[in-house]
Amino acid sequence: MLTNPVIETLLNRKSIRRYTDHVPSDEVVETVVRAGQQAPFAHQMGSLLLSRDRTKNPFRSPLFFIVCIDSHRHEALMARRGWEMVQNDLSLLLFGIQDAALMAENMVIAAESLGMGSCFLGGIPYRAEKYIERYKLPPRIFPLVGLAMGFPAENPPPRPRYPLEVSLVEGEYPKLDDALMERAMSQMDEGYLAQDYYRQGKAMLPLEEGQEETFTYHTYSWTEHISRKAGQRWRSPDKLLDQFAKCGFIIPGYETAEAD
Repeated sequence: MLTNPVIETLLNRKSIRRYTDHVPSDEVVETVVRAGQQAPFAHQMGSLLLSRDRTKNPFRSPLFFIVCIDSHRHEALMARRGWEMVQNDLSLLLFGIQDAALMAENMVIAAESLGMGSCFLGGIPYRAEKYIERYKLPPRIFPLVGLAMGFPAENPPPRPRYPLEVSLVEGEYPKLDDALMERAMSQMDEGYLAQDYYRQGKAMLPLEEGQEETFTYHTYSWTEHISRKAGQRWRSPDKLLDQFAKCGFIIPGYETAEAD
């Protein structure tokens, strides 16, 4: 495979959960944010909340960004042009997710190039109202993902990824037969087991009541972990839709008393 410094930075990226006491300068923060702004966008709806309070930030990181979908700013721009928003909120959120996610990824790569590390926190949407209160957010801003950042105090290896044969499709989508799935699952599971990832983090998810545990940290790995996440959690969309509504985004067919 071809390589260069950019490719090496991308392929060596990993989540960092331990940080040194070195505080990134304002110049470093500005550089990372500007790199984020330069990501491709549909409506330029990505915006950022920043906390430098290590006592409150996840992993005691010196920087903690909340990457938001910001239709408030977008609609203020439209109003100055004499327009009102008529695009439905589901469509708007889809484009906003693209904008915010691309912004966040640019920030991660910029941080890596400056010697920093980072870690995404994907549960932020389920706690949107917490950030509304903390940052006094007006309606039409939705916190999408958290991004802890700073100079790393650890150097874990890059985590495994699926083989290209199940990630890259040319022509027809492949038949996910037993042999192909076994190769894909083995690559993920054996990679994580070799790194002792779940045992070190004591990260085995418990089974729901009534189910018998058959795994130990010698056998528990990524495919079982991700299956337990999707097979036990978030059966109903109500909590997430409620957070959307609290931020002023109404999905057709779902309203809350607050939204009414």
